Amino acid sequence: MNSNKKRIIFDAERMKYPHTGLYHYCHQLGNAIQQHIDNDSEEIFFYVRESERKSFGENGHYINQHSFHKFWMPSMRSFNIWHANYQTTQYFPKRSNLKIVLTVHDLNFLHEQKEEYKIEREIKKLQHKIRNTDHIIAISEFTANDIKKHIDIRDTPLSVIHNGCNLNNIKTLSIPTSVPSNQFLFTIGTITQKKNFHVLPALLEKNNLELIIAGITSNEEYKEKIIEEAKKIGVENRVVFTGAITENDKQWYLQNCEAFLFPSLAEGFGLPVIEAMQYGVPVILSKSTALPEIGGDDAYYFSNFNPVSMQNDLVEFLNDYKNNPEKKDRIIKRSKLFDWNSVAKKYLEVYRSFY
Repeated sequence: MNSNKKRIIFDAERMKYPHTGLYHYCHQLGNAIQQHIDNDSEEIFFYVRESERKSFGENGHYINQHSFHKFWMPSMRSFNIWHANYQTTQYFPKRSNLKIVLTVHDLNFLHEQKEEYKIEREIKKLQHKIRNTDHIIAISEFTANDIKKHIDIRDTPLSVIHNGCNLNNIKTLSIPTSVPSNQFLFTIGTITQKKNFHVLPALLEKNNLELIIAGITSNEEYKEKIIEEAKKIGVENRVVFTGAITENDKQWYLQNCEAFLFPSLAEGFGLPVIEAMQYGVPVILSKSTALPEIGGDDAYYFSNFNPVSMQNDLVEFLNDYKNNPEKKDRIIKRSKLFDWNSVAKKYLEVYRSFY
Protein backbone atom coordinates (compact mmCIF):
# COMPACT_ATOMS: atom_id res chain seq x y z
CA MET A 1 0.00 0.00 0.00
CA ASN A 2 1.30 3.44 -0.94
CA SER A 3 1.25 5.39 2.33
CA ASN A 4 1.44 8.64 0.37
CA LYS A 5 -1.92 8.09 -1.26
CA LYS A 6 -4.75 10.39 -0.23
CA ARG A 7 -7.51 8.34 1.35
CA ILE A 8 -11.13 9.39 0.96
CA ILE A 9 -14.14 7.93 2.77
CA PHE A 10 -17.38 8.14 0.80
CA ASP A 11 -20.34 7.79 3.16
CA ALA A 12 -22.91 5.59 1.38
CA GLU A 13 -24.79 4.64 4.54
CA ARG A 14 -28.09 5.76 2.97
CA MET A 15 -27.90 2.81 0.58
CA LYS A 16 -29.51 0.73 3.31
CA TYR A 17 -32.78 2.22 1.99
CA PRO A 18 -33.27 0.82 -1.54
CA HIS A 19 -35.77 2.35 -4.00
CA THR A 20 -35.03 5.87 -2.75
CA GLY A 21 -33.40 8.85 -4.42
CA LEU A 22 -30.53 8.83 -1.91
CA TYR A 23 -29.78 5.19 -2.68
CA HIS A 24 -29.40 5.96 -6.37
CA TYR A 25 -27.44 9.15 -5.68
CA CYS A 26 -24.87 7.28 -3.55
CA HIS A 27 -24.67 4.33 -5.92
CA GLN A 28 -24.31 6.36 -9.11
CA LEU A 29 -21.94 8.99 -7.73
CA GLY A 30 -19.78 6.47 -5.86
CA ASN A 31 -19.31 4.31 -8.94
CA ALA A 32 -18.56 7.33 -11.13
CA ILE A 33 -15.95 8.68 -8.69
CA GLN A 34 -14.36 5.25 -8.55
CA GLN A 35 -14.03 5.32 -12.35
CA HIS A 36 -12.27 8.70 -12.41
CA ILE A 37 -10.07 8.56 -9.33
CA ASP A 38 -6.30 8.64 -9.79
CA ASN A 39 -5.35 5.17 -8.57
CA ASP A 40 -1.69 6.13 -8.29
CA SER A 41 -2.30 8.88 -5.76
CA GLU A 42 -5.82 8.36 -4.32
CA GLU A 43 -7.89 5.63 -2.68
CA ILE A 44 -11.61 5.74 -2.04
CA PHE A 45 -13.28 3.73 0.72
CA PHE A 46 -17.05 3.20 0.87
CA TYR A 47 -18.76 3.43 4.25
CA VAL A 48 -21.64 0.95 3.95
CA ARG A 49 -23.42 -1.84 5.77
CA GLU A 50 -22.00 -5.32 5.32
CA SER A 51 -24.90 -6.22 2.98
CA GLU A 52 -23.89 -3.42 0.56
CA ARG A 53 -20.20 -4.33 0.38
CA LYS A 54 -20.40 -5.40 -3.28
CA SER A 55 -22.23 -2.28 -4.45
CA PHE A 56 -19.00 -0.72 -5.69
CA GLY A 57 -17.37 -3.85 -7.03
CA GLU A 58 -15.71 -6.94 -5.62
CA ASN A 59 -12.36 -5.14 -5.43
CA GLY A 60 -13.66 -1.94 -3.87
CA HIS A 61 -12.42 -0.74 -0.49
CA TYR A 62 -15.06 -0.83 2.24
CA ILE A 63 -15.55 0.26 5.84
CA ASN A 64 -18.39 -1.50 7.64
CA GLN A 65 -21.06 0.83 8.98
CA HIS A 66 -22.54 -0.03 12.37
CA SER A 67 -25.34 1.66 14.29
CA PHE A 68 -23.06 2.22 17.30
CA HIS A 69 -21.00 4.58 15.12
CA LYS A 70 -23.68 7.18 15.89
CA PHE A 71 -22.00 7.41 19.29
CA TRP A 72 -18.45 6.25 18.61
CA MET A 73 -17.03 6.63 15.12
CA PRO A 74 -14.22 4.34 13.90
CA SER A 75 -10.67 5.67 13.87
CA MET A 76 -10.02 8.12 11.02
CA ARG A 77 -6.31 8.68 11.65
CA SER A 78 -5.15 7.15 8.38
CA PHE A 79 -7.72 9.02 6.24
CA ASN A 80 -7.68 12.49 4.71
CA ILE A 81 -11.27 13.25 3.70
CA TRP A 82 -14.72 12.20 4.88
CA HIS A 83 -17.51 12.91 2.39
CA ALA A 84 -20.86 13.01 4.21
CA ASN A 85 -23.51 12.55 1.54
CA TYR A 86 -26.62 13.50 3.49
CA GLN A 87 -27.20 16.61 5.57
CA THR A 88 -29.07 14.90 8.40
CA THR A 89 -26.70 11.95 8.70
CA GLN A 90 -26.11 10.66 12.20
CA TYR A 91 -22.67 9.42 11.18
CA PHE A 92 -20.43 12.46 11.29
CA PRO A 93 -16.80 12.34 12.47
CA LYS A 94 -15.02 14.86 14.63
CA ARG A 95 -12.79 17.15 12.61
CA SER A 96 -9.28 16.41 14.00
CA ASN A 97 -7.04 16.49 10.90
CA LEU A 98 -9.77 15.04 8.70
CA LYS A 99 -11.26 17.32 6.06
CA ILE A 100 -15.03 17.04 5.85
CA VAL A 101 -17.13 17.55 2.73
CA LEU A 102 -20.89 17.76 3.28
CA THR A 103 -23.47 17.40 0.50
CA VAL A 104 -26.73 19.17 1.31
CA HIS A 105 -29.63 17.91 -0.78
CA ASP A 106 -32.33 20.20 0.52
CA LEU A 107 -33.72 22.22 3.37
CA ASN A 108 -37.19 20.87 2.73
CA PHE A 109 -38.22 21.45 6.33
CA LEU A 110 -38.46 25.15 5.41
CA HIS A 111 -41.08 24.37 2.76
CA GLU A 112 -43.17 21.68 4.46
CA GLN A 113 -45.30 23.90 6.72
CA LYS A 114 -43.64 22.67 9.90
CA GLU A 115 -44.12 24.43 13.21
CA GLU A 116 -41.58 27.19 13.85
CA TYR A 117 -39.88 25.36 16.72
CA LYS A 118 -39.31 22.33 14.47
CA ILE A 119 -37.78 24.51 11.77
CA GLU A 120 -35.48 26.14 14.34
CA ARG A 121 -34.45 22.73 15.64
CA GLU A 122 -33.51 21.53 12.14
CA ILE A 123 -31.59 24.73 11.40
CA LYS A 124 -29.64 24.31 14.64
CA LYS A 125 -28.69 20.72 13.73
CA LEU A 126 -27.50 21.69 10.27
CA GLN A 127 -25.69 24.75 11.62
CA HIS A 128 -23.70 22.49 13.96
CA LYS A 129 -22.64 20.20 11.09
CA ILE A 130 -21.68 23.07 8.82
CA ARG A 131 -19.59 24.60 11.58
CA ASN A 132 -17.55 21.40 11.45
CA THR A 133 -17.44 21.16 7.65
CA ASP A 134 -14.60 22.23 5.36
CA HIS A 135 -16.54 22.38 2.08
CA ILE A 136 -20.31 22.44 1.48
CA ILE A 137 -21.85 21.11 -1.71
CA ALA A 138 -25.45 21.95 -2.63
CA ILE A 139 -27.15 19.90 -5.36
CA SER A 140 -28.97 22.92 -6.78
CA GLU A 141 -28.79 26.71 -6.78
CA PHE A 142 -32.11 26.67 -4.96
CA THR A 143 -30.65 24.62 -2.10
CA ALA A 144 -27.53 26.80 -2.04
CA ASN A 145 -29.68 29.91 -1.66
CA ASP A 146 -31.63 28.29 1.17
CA ILE A 147 -28.35 27.51 2.94
CA LYS A 148 -26.99 31.04 2.55
CA LYS A 149 -30.26 32.56 3.72
CA HIS A 150 -30.78 30.43 6.84
CA ILE A 151 -27.34 29.15 7.89
CA ASP A 152 -24.25 31.07 8.93
CA ILE A 153 -21.60 29.42 6.75
CA ARG A 154 -18.95 32.02 7.61
CA ASP A 155 -16.08 31.56 5.15
CA THR A 156 -16.74 27.86 4.43
CA PRO A 157 -16.60 27.27 0.64
CA LEU A 158 -19.98 26.46 -0.92
CA SER A 159 -20.21 24.84 -4.36
CA VAL A 160 -23.23 23.89 -6.44
CA ILE A 161 -22.91 20.52 -8.18
CA HIS A 162 -26.08 19.25 -9.82
CA ASN A 163 -26.80 15.55 -9.64
CA GLY A 164 -26.29 13.38 -12.67
CA CYS A 165 -28.69 10.93 -14.23
CA ASN A 166 -27.41 8.07 -16.34
CA LEU A 167 -30.00 5.34 -16.75
CA ASN A 168 -28.60 2.02 -17.85
CA ASN A 169 -31.05 1.52 -20.67
CA ILE A 170 -32.41 -2.02 -20.81
CA LYS A 171 -32.54 -2.99 -24.50
CA THR A 172 -35.38 -5.49 -24.21
CA LEU A 173 -37.94 -4.53 -21.59
CA SER A 174 -40.33 -7.06 -20.13
CA ILE A 175 -43.92 -6.03 -19.49
CA PRO A 176 -44.64 -4.98 -15.87
CA THR A 177 -47.13 -6.79 -13.68
CA SER A 178 -49.38 -3.72 -13.58
CA VAL A 179 -50.04 -2.97 -17.23
CA PRO A 180 -52.44 -0.10 -17.97
CA SER A 181 -55.30 -0.99 -20.28
CA ASN A 182 -55.41 2.55 -21.69
CA GLN A 183 -53.03 5.44 -22.23
CA PHE A 184 -51.59 6.51 -18.89
CA LEU A 185 -49.87 9.20 -16.86
CA PHE A 186 -46.93 8.23 -14.66
CA THR A 187 -45.26 9.47 -11.50
CA ILE A 188 -42.77 7.98 -9.08
CA GLY A 189 -41.63 8.89 -5.59
CA THR A 190 -42.05 8.06 -1.93
CA ILE A 191 -45.72 8.45 -1.11
CA THR A 192 -45.66 11.24 1.40
CA GLN A 193 -47.39 14.58 1.70
CA LYS A 194 -44.67 16.75 0.19
CA LYS A 195 -44.98 14.87 -3.11
CA ASN A 196 -48.48 16.35 -3.50
CA PHE A 197 -49.74 13.30 -5.41
CA HIS A 198 -53.33 13.79 -4.20
CA VAL A 199 -53.86 16.53 -6.80
CA LEU A 200 -53.26 14.10 -9.68
CA PRO A 201 -56.49 12.03 -9.82
CA ALA A 202 -58.33 15.16 -11.02
CA LEU A 203 -56.44 14.78 -14.30
CA LEU A 204 -58.41 11.60 -15.04
CA GLU A 205 -61.76 13.38 -15.22
CA LYS A 206 -63.45 13.56 -18.66
CA ASN A 207 -60.98 11.16 -20.30
CA ASN A 208 -59.97 7.48 -20.26
CA LEU A 209 -56.44 7.98 -18.97
CA GLU A 210 -55.01 5.92 -16.12
CA LEU A 211 -52.59 7.10 -13.43
CA ILE A 212 -49.67 4.94 -12.33
CA ILE A 213 -48.10 5.96 -9.01
CA ALA A 214 -44.89 4.05 -8.25
CA GLY A 215 -42.92 4.19 -5.03
CA ILE A 216 -42.86 3.02 -1.44
CA THR A 217 -45.53 4.29 0.94
CA SER A 218 -44.12 6.08 3.96
CA ASN A 219 -47.44 7.63 4.95
CA GLU A 220 -50.49 5.34 4.75
CA GLU A 221 -52.80 8.16 5.81
CA TYR A 222 -51.63 10.25 2.88
CA LYS A 223 -52.11 7.33 0.47
CA GLU A 224 -55.72 7.13 1.67
CA LYS A 225 -56.09 10.83 0.91
CA ILE A 226 -55.04 10.20 -2.70
CA ILE A 227 -57.60 7.40 -2.95
CA GLU A 228 -60.32 9.59 -1.44
CA GLU A 229 -59.62 12.32 -4.01
CA ALA A 230 -59.99 9.72 -6.75
CA LYS A 231 -63.26 8.42 -5.27
CA LYS A 232 -64.77 11.93 -5.20
CA ILE A 233 -64.80 11.99 -8.99
CA GLY A 234 -65.26 8.26 -9.57
CA VAL A 235 -61.84 7.47 -11.02
CA GLU A 236 -60.44 5.28 -8.24
CA ASN A 237 -60.40 2.25 -10.55
CA ARG A 238 -57.98 4.10 -12.84
CA VAL A 239 -55.44 4.99 -10.13
CA VAL A 240 -52.84 2.24 -9.64
CA PHE A 241 -50.28 2.09 -6.82
CA THR A 242 -47.46 -0.26 -7.82
CA GLY A 243 -45.28 0.04 -4.71
CA ALA A 244 -41.52 -0.12 -5.27
CA ILE A 245 -40.69 -1.11 -8.84
CA THR A 246 -37.74 -2.62 -10.68
CA GLU A 247 -35.51 -0.68 -13.05
CA ASN A 248 -37.16 -2.61 -15.90
CA ASP A 249 -40.65 -1.51 -14.89
CA LYS A 250 -39.62 2.11 -14.35
CA GLN A 251 -38.10 2.31 -17.81
CA TRP A 252 -41.15 0.64 -19.37
CA TYR A 253 -43.49 3.17 -17.75
CA LEU A 254 -41.26 6.08 -18.76
CA GLN A 255 -41.10 4.90 -22.36
CA ASN A 256 -44.83 4.32 -22.68
CA CYS A 257 -46.52 7.05 -20.63
CA GLU A 258 -48.36 10.00 -22.17
CA ALA A 259 -46.68 12.32 -19.68
CA PHE A 260 -44.59 12.22 -16.53
CA LEU A 261 -46.07 14.21 -13.65
CA PHE A 262 -44.19 15.62 -10.66
CA PRO A 263 -46.27 18.07 -8.60
CA SER A 264 -43.89 17.95 -5.61
CA LEU A 265 -43.84 20.88 -3.20
CA ALA A 266 -40.34 20.34 -1.81
CA GLU A 267 -37.39 19.10 -3.89
CA GLY A 268 -33.70 19.86 -3.60
CA PHE A 269 -33.25 18.47 -7.11
CA GLY A 270 -35.75 15.92 -8.46
CA LEU A 271 -33.94 12.97 -10.07
CA PRO A 272 -37.13 11.40 -11.49
CA VAL A 273 -37.60 14.50 -13.65
CA ILE A 274 -34.28 13.97 -15.43
CA GLU A 275 -34.92 10.22 -15.74
CA ALA A 276 -38.16 10.99 -17.57
CA MET A 277 -36.51 13.64 -19.75
CA GLN A 278 -33.97 11.08 -20.93
CA TYR A 279 -36.86 9.41 -22.77
CA GLY A 280 -38.08 12.67 -24.28
CA VAL A 281 -41.53 12.41 -22.73
CA PRO A 282 -43.38 15.57 -21.68
CA VAL A 283 -42.72 16.29 -18.01
CA ILE A 284 -45.23 18.42 -16.10
CA LEU A 285 -43.97 19.84 -12.83
CA SER A 286 -44.87 22.12 -9.98
CA LYS A 287 -43.16 25.51 -9.88
CA SER A 288 -41.92 24.79 -6.36
CA THR A 289 -38.38 24.80 -4.95
CA ALA A 290 -35.69 23.42 -7.31
CA LEU A 291 -37.90 21.94 -10.04
CA PRO A 292 -37.89 24.92 -12.45
CA GLU A 293 -34.07 24.98 -12.19
CA ILE A 294 -33.87 21.32 -13.19
CA GLY A 295 -36.64 21.19 -15.82
CA GLY A 296 -35.73 24.55 -17.35
CA ASP A 297 -37.63 25.79 -20.41
CA ASP A 298 -38.08 22.26 -21.74
CA ALA A 299 -40.46 21.13 -18.99
CA TYR A 300 -44.10 22.14 -18.56
CA TYR A 301 -45.40 23.60 -15.28
CA PHE A 302 -48.83 23.46 -13.65
CA SER A 303 -50.29 26.97 -13.30
CA ASN A 304 -51.72 25.98 -9.91
CA PHE A 305 -53.37 22.95 -8.33
CA ASN A 306 -56.98 23.86 -8.96
CA PRO A 307 -58.50 20.75 -10.63
CA VAL A 308 -59.99 22.60 -13.61
CA SER A 309 -56.79 24.57 -14.16
CA MET A 310 -54.72 21.37 -14.03
CA GLN A 311 -57.04 19.67 -16.51
CA ASN A 312 -56.71 22.60 -18.90
CA ASP A 313 -52.95 22.61 -18.46
CA LEU A 314 -52.72 18.91 -19.28
CA VAL A 315 -54.71 19.27 -22.52
CA GLU A 316 -52.70 22.34 -23.56
CA PHE A 317 -49.33 20.74 -22.77
CA LEU A 318 -50.05 17.45 -24.51
CA ASN A 319 -51.30 19.28 -27.60
CA ASP A 320 -48.18 21.47 -27.62
CA TYR A 321 -45.97 18.40 -27.35
CA LYS A 322 -47.76 16.59 -30.19
CA ASN A 323 -47.78 19.66 -32.44
CA ASN A 324 -44.05 20.35 -31.98
CA PRO A 325 -42.04 17.30 -33.07
CA GLU A 326 -38.75 18.99 -32.11
CA LYS A 327 -39.86 19.14 -28.47
CA LYS A 328 -38.84 15.53 -27.80
CA ASP A 329 -35.27 16.12 -28.99
CA ARG A 330 -35.01 19.29 -26.89
CA ILE A 331 -36.14 17.42 -23.78
CA ILE A 332 -33.57 14.66 -24.37
CA LYS A 333 -30.85 17.24 -25.00
CA ARG A 334 -31.62 18.91 -21.66
CA SER A 335 -31.32 15.59 -19.83
CA LYS A 336 -27.78 15.16 -21.15
CA LEU A 337 -26.65 18.18 -19.14
CA PHE A 338 -26.91 15.99 -16.03
CA ASP A 339 -24.18 13.38 -16.34
CA TRP A 340 -22.68 11.43 -13.43
CA ASN A 341 -19.22 11.31 -15.02
CA SER A 342 -18.94 15.10 -15.16
CA VAL A 343 -20.47 15.30 -11.67
CA ALA A 344 -17.84 12.89 -10.31
CA LYS A 345 -15.03 15.00 -11.78
CA LYS A 346 -16.41 18.09 -10.01
CA TYR A 347 -16.52 16.25 -6.68
CA LEU A 348 -12.93 15.10 -7.22
CA GLU A 349 -11.93 18.74 -7.78
CA VAL A 350 -13.37 19.52 -4.34
CA TYR A 351 -11.48 16.62 -2.73
CA ARG A 352 -8.26 17.68 -4.45
CA SER A 353 -8.59 21.24 -3.22
CA PHE A 354 -7.40 19.88 0.14
CA TYR A 355 -4.13 18.43 -1.16
